[in-house]
Amino acid sequence: MRALICHALTGLDALSVETLPDPVPAADEVVVAVSHCGLNFFDTLIIRGQYQFKPEPPFSPGGELAGTIVALGTNVTGFAVGERVAAYVTYGACRSHVAVPANRIVRIPDGVSDADAAGLLVTYGTSLHALKDRGALKPDETLVVLGAAGGAGLAAVKLGKLLGARVIACASSADKLALAQASGADALLDYTQDNLRDGLKRLTDGHGADVIYDPVGGDLAELALRAIAWKGRFLVIGFASGTIPKIPLNLTLLKGCDIRGVFWGAFAEKEPEANAANNAQLLRWTAEGKIRDEADEIVPLEQAHDAIARIAARQAKGKILVRM
Repeated sequence: MRALICHALTGLDALSVETLPDPVPAADEVVVAVSHCGLNFFDTLIIRGQYQFKPEPPFSPGGELAGTIVALGTNVTGFAVGERVAAYVTYGACRSHVAVPANRIVRIPDGVSDADAAGLLVTYGTSLHALKDRGALKPDETLVVLGAAGGAGLAAVKLGKLLGARVIACASSADKLALAQASGADALLDYTQDNLRDGLKRLTDGHGADVIYDPVGGDLAELALRAIAWKGRFLVIGFASGTIPKIPLNLTLLKGCDIRGVFWGAFAEKEPEANAANNAQLLRWTAEGKIRDEADEIVPLEQAHDAIARIAARQAKGKILVRM
């Protein structure tokens, strides 16, 4: 098999494309011939040893994949060689063949391409878990999405609309906001041109945001929290800005609000049945045409290094897939 390998936790300089033996499934695993691997912001962290999971090198980045089952472990039932499946694997997906625990895979419905499925599970899985399970988002509530032009942000915009919310997209440029608007956002805020707190209060007529989805962190977090509604829910998704904010806890007292952590990777590990149900729902919505996550770029394995570099530099708009 061919694989993108990280040899040291030093970042992009440690990545190379290599040829390795094909994997053999353990008793509870399947081997998937990967057609597409999805890249995400956490791939830029994991190759530097800065993510919650710290694999020992050598390993492959890439947390999500789609492809075809080519081998079954002796204990695996309910799946067959030749079935198309998608899976989340934390890391290791940027390979032409991957051994995956059978409880992590989900069938791809007819009418959904491998490319559509490969980019779905992390960003949409994170956002559905955040909005439904952690944020308890209700129809007609106001959802604010920070970093709304990134992969997770765009997924939150689309799912927020599907769940019946009014969505305010926040981003750092007009072209990024245009992307969020095309994904269904009802209102837009450029936080490089407008004070985030004041702008959100204006756009909500003083009510504030019922749910705030924050994958950015940094200085934006406190500003957004100051514009949250009474009993609002502030969802901590990640820290794409590179800075973990220090929030004054008196704000939670004054607002009667909650700050809720969203660690989708741990949710997938600790509650696999609930995560599988979410994944199946996402794929059904995709098959029904209710959501669609067309990749912004699909690159060959030889260009995966450059694609990860663009994600690290926050130059990517939407999803980047690696085609095996």
